[in-house]
Amino acid sequence: MHIEFRHLRSIQAIHEAGGLARAADLLNITQSALSHQIKGLEDQAGVELFVRRSKPLKLSAAGHRLLSAAQRILPEMAALEAEFEGLRSGKSGRLHIAIECHACFEWLFPVLEQFRKAWPEVDVDIRPGLAFDALPALEREQLDLVISSDPEDLPGITFIPLFDYAPVFVASSRHPLAAKSYVKAEDFVGETLITYPVARERLDVFTALLGPAGVEPATLRQVELTAVILLLVASNRGVAVLPDWVVREVRYNSDYVTRPLTKSGVTKRLYAAVRTDEAALPYMANVLKLARTEPMKLQRAAAE
Repeated sequence: MHIEFRHLRSIQAIHEAGGLARAADLLNITQSALSHQIKGLEDQAGVELFVRRSKPLKLSAAGHRLLSAAQRILPEMAALEAEFEGLRSGKSGRLHIAIECHACFEWLFPVLEQFRKAWPEVDVDIRPGLAFDALPALEREQLDLVISSDPEDLPGITFIPLFDYAPVFVASSRHPLAAKSYVKAEDFVGETLITYPVARERLDVFTALLGPAGVEPATLRQVELTAVILLLVASNRGVAVLPDWVVREVRYNSDYVTRPLTKSGVTKRLYAAVRTDEAALPYMANVLKLARTEPMKLQRAAAE
């Protein structure tokens, strides 16, 4: 038995209209075409779908079974068509994100809060479990956006620059290094360095300063939360290197000092990695715009 969507629509229309003539008008076809369609369906099924001697026209038991299927299937198809239309128009979709930069949560949440209000039909999620395998997961379409400071040449993947930032040294105002106008790699010898719990190759202090100089701190202490890092630094339990947007409030607190890394300072750049064929989607373009502008607000606040 071969049932098409038009058959389901016809059964539903006849039931709602109570007759072939009104149903044909609803379906925008002739009454003859509708009658022929129903007769062909009954021939396939081997049973009558309507009690034809009744007025208005009523469904038989078999017709009610088909109507039940129509009432279940047609709304599902309509919802699916609407979803596909949303995908085609860029109004809906999926935005699953992984962050290789641990401190980026500081500015990403305000970005996503604005994005959520503008694009309520986009499924947004942060996938922390994929952070250590982010770019391969992006290629496998398990992710849609990766925040990274290490662009790679990958086919089908585009790295879009977001903004530059300065990693800065943070110490207690009672720390001996607080008297310096800037710090060098050698200043970390003998120090307890407090970092986020990520690999060294993802920490600015190692990639931009200590690694090239071949310098090791005396102790490395890993802490998950920025607030706890700052608490330990204020207690003179160690020093840290954090992005400038993270320490925007520290500079007003007499318990801390912030200093540039090296005399000329260090500048890093963050990128958004996306699949090339999705970079121009309206919602993707919007979240990338927000990801460029929101951190700049934090940086300006830190500089004022």
